[in-house]
Amino acid sequence: MFRKILVANRGEIAIRVMRTCREMGIRSVAIYSEADRTALHPQMADEAYLIGPAPATESYLDFKRVLDAAKKSGAEAIHPGYGFLAENADFVRAVQEADLVFVGPPAQAMQAMGSKTEARRLMKSAGVPIIPGTQQALASTSKAKEAAAKIGYPVLLKAALGGGGKGMRIVEKEEDIERAFSAAAREAKGAFGDDNIYLEKLLPGPRHIEFQILADKHGHVIHLGERECSIQRRHQKVIEETPSVALTPELRRDMGNAAVKAAKACGYVNAGTVECMLDANGNYYFLEMNTRLQVEHPVTEMVTGIDLVKWQLRIAAGEKLTLKQEHIAPRGHAIEARIYAEDVTSGFLPATGFVNFLRVPSGPGIREDSGIAEGSEISRHYDPMISKLVAWGETRDEAVRRLARALREYRIAGVPTTIPFCLFVIEHPRFSSGDFDTRLVDEELHREFMEVPANPEIERSVAAALALAVKQNGSRTNNQRMKTESSTSGWKWSGRRDGIEK
Repeated sequence: MFRKILVANRGEIAIRVMRTCREMGIRSVAIYSEADRTALHPQMADEAYLIGPAPATESYLDFKRVLDAAKKSGAEAIHPGYGFLAENADFVRAVQEADLVFVGPPAQAMQAMGSKTEARRLMKSAGVPIIPGTQQALASTSKAKEAAAKIGYPVLLKAALGGGGKGMRIVEKEEDIERAFSAAAREAKGAFGDDNIYLEKLLPGPRHIEFQILADKHGHVIHLGERECSIQRRHQKVIEETPSVALTPELRRDMGNAAVKAAKACGYVNAGTVECMLDANGNYYFLEMNTRLQVEHPVTEMVTGIDLVKWQLRIAAGEKLTLKQEHIAPRGHAIEARIYAEDVTSGFLPATGFVNFLRVPSGPGIREDSGIAEGSEISRHYDPMISKLVAWGETRDEAVRRLARALREYRIAGVPTTIPFCLFVIEHPRFSSGDFDTRLVDEELHREFMEVPANPEIERSVAAALALAVKQNGSRTNNQRMKTESSTSGWKWSGRRDGIEK
């Protein structure tokens, strides 16, 4: 096993990896930018190295700076977390050329799955169902029209590289193809440096279901069950849970087997996720494979009792996967809410500022993975997700009730967050019934949330909490900023939206 590992990331995922390292007796090395000098993750590590200015391109995304830090520290391996360099095949090769171990899949598997078109071809040849559409990039809008006419409208134009909804356009009719094609290609080029676009059939009201994979270097591959990720806004996940209420035991078995088959087809090693779309008739289709640890991995850990990061490290060190498929017996239900520094009332716009007051929930069945502390700065340079709140229960109802209780206990002042919106979602009748798909937030819940009236009594309690924050933190925080941010006229605590907004 490794003696020292560099974590090439920041925030909550860096801390998550470091905690497992500490439990395994492995020293952890953090890297940080100028903007993260006072961040939590360098303080949690055994060693920390400054690697550059705030922009990620000059720090966290700079191969040379990351590898120089690894060399100086004497690290034997690099864990990429997720985001940044986690799915960069060129970085994997650079790590190997530096005689270090990359904690993740081989470059060739990553590259194959990183291209949506290549992945579709590979999955089809392996017998894994794919959504009807093209398996090659479209050379022109005329080719796009031909493909769309063949499979029928509506269709989805998608970037061949990348994800997160970038380079994606829905097309309802032929006359809209040219404009949508140009817009998708332009956005894909800006986001991923590649303007290749392919086309697939737009499934009506699908659910987003993914399967967690573990694969060792000795040919053993298993899955750890599914995660339901259909609660999304603009193709970004908001709430995740396991198990999915949409899956029967037979469908779960078939989808799990297909996920294992997909991992074997690309020679996958380490932890990964096979993402699928499930239509209203119970037909499932391969969507993509995330060649890294997922943001939502804690819900799988909560029901299986398996530390995914520990197995990532053990597999990277060459150990055999001792877990057998028949040994995987998930217990209970787990659900996760992603907490973002965003203004929901302004269309989920990212927010920046300082965390002036923080009270984190706890209690039975609650796990909070966070990268912030009181006084932390939420910077414009990085992703606005600040924590993940997870609840476990014997049943789905118990898990949801626990998460709702924890969301009500969660207090963050200084920046607007999605806490109130997450609470609104999990208490909505559509969510409670399990009758939802990927369109629910964008087409219904966001609008309904905006119509909820304010609650003056709770608003007063927020003002009191903010006044306490000013009193406690005034000596170490800019007084003028605190005065502005704690003004009661600038804050709203709204009814069932049990949280703080600015």
